Amino acid sequence: MVDLESEVPPLPPRYRFRDLLLGDQGWQNDDRVQVEFYMNENTFKERLKLFFIKNQRSSLRIRLFNFSLKLLSCLLYIIRVLLDDPTQGHGCKELNRGCSSQNYTPAKIDWSPIIWVNRSLPLWGLQVSVALISLFETMLLGYLSYKGNIWEQVLRIPFLLEIINAVPFIITIFWPALRNLFIPVFLNCWLAKHALENMINDLHRAIQRTQSAMFNQVLILISTLLCLIFTCICGIQHLERAGNKLTLFDSLYFCIVTFSTVGFGDVTPKIWPSKLLVVIMICVALVVLPIQFEQLAYLWMERQKSGGNYSRHRAQTEKHVVLCVSSLKIDLLMDFLNEFYAHPRLQDYYVVILCPTEMDAQVRRVLQIPMWSQRVIYLQGSVLKDQDLLRAKMDDAEACFILSSRCEVDRTAADHQTILRAWAVKDFAPKCPLYVQILKPENKFHIKFADHVVCEEEFKYAMLALNCICPATSTLITLLVHTSRGQEGQQSPEQWQKMYGRCSGNEVYHINLEDSTFFAEYEGKSFTYASFHAHKKFGVCLIGVRREDNKNILLNPGPRYIMSATDICFYINITKEENSAFKKQEQHRKNNESKSYYHGPSRLPLHSVIASMGTVAIDLQDTGCRSSSGPTLTLPSEGSKNGRRSSIAPVLEVADSSSLQACDLLSDQSEDETTPSDDDISTGLEYAKGYPPYSPYIGSSPTFCHLLHEKVPFCCLRLDKGCQHNYCEDAKAYGFKNKLIIVAAETAGNGLYNFIVPLRAYYRPKKELNPIVLLLDNPPDMHFLDAICWFPVVYYMVGSIDNLDDLLRCGVTFAANMVVVDKESTMSAEEDYMADAKTIVNVQTLFRLFSSLSIITELTHPANMRFMQFRAKDCYSLALSKLEKKEREKGSNLAFMFRLPFAAGRVFSISMLDTLLYQSFVKDYMISITRLLLGLDTTPGSGFLCSMKITEDDLWIRTYARLYQKLCSSTGDIPIGIYRTESQKLTTSESQISISVEEWEDTKDTKEQINNRNNHRNSTSSDQSDHPLLRRKSMQWARRLSRKVPKHSGKTAEKISQQRMSLYKRSERQELAELVKNRMKHLGLSTAGYDEMNDHQNTLSYILINPSPDTRLELNDVVYLIRPDPLAYVPNTISSRKNSFCNTIGQDAREETQL
Repeated sequence: MVDLESEVPPLPPRYRFRDLLLGDQGWQNDDRVQVEFYMNENTFKERLKLFFIKNQRSSLRIRLFNFSLKLLSCLLYIIRVLLDDPTQGHGCKELNRGCSSQNYTPAKIDWSPIIWVNRSLPLWGLQVSVALISLFETMLLGYLSYKGNIWEQVLRIPFLLEIINAVPFIITIFWPALRNLFIPVFLNCWLAKHALENMINDLHRAIQRTQSAMFNQVLILISTLLCLIFTCICGIQHLERAGNKLTLFDSLYFCIVTFSTVGFGDVTPKIWPSKLLVVIMICVALVVLPIQFEQLAYLWMERQKSGGNYSRHRAQTEKHVVLCVSSLKIDLLMDFLNEFYAHPRLQDYYVVILCPTEMDAQVRRVLQIPMWSQRVIYLQGSVLKDQDLLRAKMDDAEACFILSSRCEVDRTAADHQTILRAWAVKDFAPKCPLYVQILKPENKFHIKFADHVVCEEEFKYAMLALNCICPATSTLITLLVHTSRGQEGQQSPEQWQKMYGRCSGNEVYHINLEDSTFFAEYEGKSFTYASFHAHKKFGVCLIGVRREDNKNILLNPGPRYIMSATDICFYINITKEENSAFKKQEQHRKNNESKSYYHGPSRLPLHSVIASMGTVAIDLQDTGCRSSSGPTLTLPSEGSKNGRRSSIAPVLEVADSSSLQACDLLSDQSEDETTPSDDDISTGLEYAKGYPPYSPYIGSSPTFCHLLHEKVPFCCLRLDKGCQHNYCEDAKAYGFKNKLIIVAAETAGNGLYNFIVPLRAYYRPKKELNPIVLLLDNPPDMHFLDAICWFPVVYYMVGSIDNLDDLLRCGVTFAANMVVVDKESTMSAEEDYMADAKTIVNVQTLFRLFSSLSIITELTHPANMRFMQFRAKDCYSLALSKLEKKEREKGSNLAFMFRLPFAAGRVFSISMLDTLLYQSFVKDYMISITRLLLGLDTTPGSGFLCSMKITEDDLWIRTYARLYQKLCSSTGDIPIGIYRTESQKLTTSESQISISVEEWEDTKDTKEQINNRNNHRNSTSSDQSDHPLLRRKSMQWARRLSRKVPKHSGKTAEKISQQRMSLYKRSERQELAELVKNRMKHLGLSTAGYDEMNDHQNTLSYILINPSPDTRLELNDVVYLIRPDPLAYVPNTISSRKNSFCNTIGQDAREETQL
């Protein structure tokens, strides 16, 4: 048996246990050498290379100096030619004495004028100095760029030209006899051309701008032509010293005539060397110029196709972002560029567009504008190809924006393409930040790895939902996410346009509290105290904070939140604090005091104005949240009429626990679920609060909502068909107490779920929950019904907005809001802007049939908003159209903001929210804040967006600052803006005027005069008041004519004429009203709820974001509020909550905050 242990070789010394304990002397004594890497970068040669070649700015200076040196040498050559006279000897005194006195026949060439020239000593000294510097620089650059092959450096044409032009001058230093030797210094023009090309490249790198390759090629072509002509001029002039003795001008004339193929023949070379030079130059021109033109044409064609490459060197030295789209439209491009470059710190960034299709004509024209051609680079290629990502230098990009094509017929397929693009970019450049736009919410979870994601349908339906309860929320969000300076409309004569345009410049900014002038003094104070006093002092609106150790943003965390030095504050202002200057207004106040005791247009005493600005008086009447006697905020007591007026409670630095508990419970919109009210018991409204048990897609944020204890059977969700549980077949039969919200959509997509959730959120008063009716073209899927069957008073109906009967069945006559969603099947059209045609016409039909209905519409293209509620003869709309054009010419990004439907929040385009994704590159918090405002995300302790309306009983508050103080001191709400509705003060168009002869005959002349005055007073121009006056004159004229009719006409003729007159005088609106009423009678519906004359067509509405503190409140103003989270202050026991609730408000107190 073989001994296996004897065959095992011993371990090396370094692995033996004995050697590990005792140490391996042999291993420690090995000859080891410590190696230092990259030592070559610290050598003198590398430092010189960094200065002369690698560094952009120093290399640019050296190139510029070299270029100037070559131009100087050419200039010195021209000066030498002008000073040289060939008839006065040729400078050959030492070598060829008497050569100037010899006579030559024409058949024999005198070479001495060609070999020798007259060069003065100063000129020679300058040329020698230039030659020395040029040769030294050439040798140094050759040494620095040496890569192992000496012949590659020596045989380069620039190096050979440098030797030819510099070495002879250096020889003349040591051999003075050759000082007048001819040297072809004019060849330095080619070295100047070479230096110019290098200089332009360094110039583009240094100033972080890039010209197109086409411009560089054109510059090379022009410089080549100039060098050819200059070489020919100088060569012929010098050779003809032995012939016709031409001047420089004669030589220039000859070259231009020859190269232009004109050839007059009055100036011709006489000797064969000059003739040979002309032949050589023509041959060179025939070879070089076509090559240049060919390169130019090829570059042009390639540029049109693929857009070239983004150089690696530029990518490493300059910052750029990549925009990936499937098809590039001009609107998408301009929205991105205008928003991206609106930020000052992004001016040096480049935008590389990677698109698989060729540029269309409009995009090509825009990218040829110098402002964009120097910043935007278009590359044709696919994101799924690594070579195209390499061309775009994706791994060096600061960010990558991936946008979906919303005009695709199949939006799911468009999302799949977007997902693959995001995966490809993440695989190729894992560290590149991704900004992705997705269309459908069910596809969002595939791109959770992206840094920022905007789901179009989520935001769209959430904004449409909030528009129903907080008017013009879509306009509010759109203005907040657009970058503007607030200069729109400032030249307009109308005051509302100035205020609206000025306030539209407000945006959301952030700053650390300890670094802030606005908020640093409020460290250790409550959030509401900081928000109120910052608004009173600086006019900024503090809306949220974020702890240093927490990623979640809290909107209005409430009065219990204590500000910390490390908090990040989010505020609304015209500009960020870093760009603001602070000036004290003490002297300005003293001047105002000395002028008048009454201050401003309000004609209030000065102490009242000071109080309205937030100064707290001593006698505080009430610190409660609301009175139980009515829906108003703390009306002044009767006793204060004889003395000083009542004031508002102060905003406490630190919340008082006793009063705060009452306010917190009052701001809690929920009721005690264990003790339902009598109304709830009688009507059966017993709702639970919780998270929806079923979500239609993965990735939806859980939201605490009003829910039913048991889900509704699917048959009961159908509004227009009865079942065994419910026999109602139309909206009227249900007897809803609140007005309906109708949503007209093509299909029940998963995004529609986000329309229902904000309207059923737990903080919405359940007594004010509006029934939701989904008017769908196609029946919904079962999984969608599973998701909505848990929500109270939500129904659907299969029908079309085109069908009047369907609209009447779903309850359009008593609906509060009609939401019209753009249909996916119409988003793709042969002509891009025609994608909204069907939606616009349908909404116009609704507008004419149901004038009192509030219609909220979503369009694909923002430019089509001008067709909403279109009136062909409305002078005011035409004036707004001219204003929009002027604002667009000024470069405004919000030119469409003055359109009345957009300003009133009745229409918006989801493409306007693309700027939210672009702005998140600079403000990474904007998507989170927008989702919190829209209710898409709910963070514990974060508030929510709501609104309240100003009534007549609330006008005692007077100003926005006093309202701010009242809300902060009572409920802890933070106001962020006002939605204001004013009378349009315009006469209606002829198509909307109903005239009857009887009314005109019964109207007295005095009333006509009063109406004439009122119409003239309410009109904005003379043209707008002419129409009703003309109609009155025409009616008077018609009556005069009727009096002249012979009295012997028969009664039958009179009846016929009266019937004809009544039919003719029926207005279009009356005809439409008759049509609607007839259809309602045919369907068995009551016409009691249809009022055709109750409309709001003569009003205009607009938003004032963060208005100034002294803004006067007006009747029917709707104030936007960010209300604290009610669940953040719920007491531990129900009894304590109940007692505190009873102590603060009565049993009949309402669940919403009203003024």
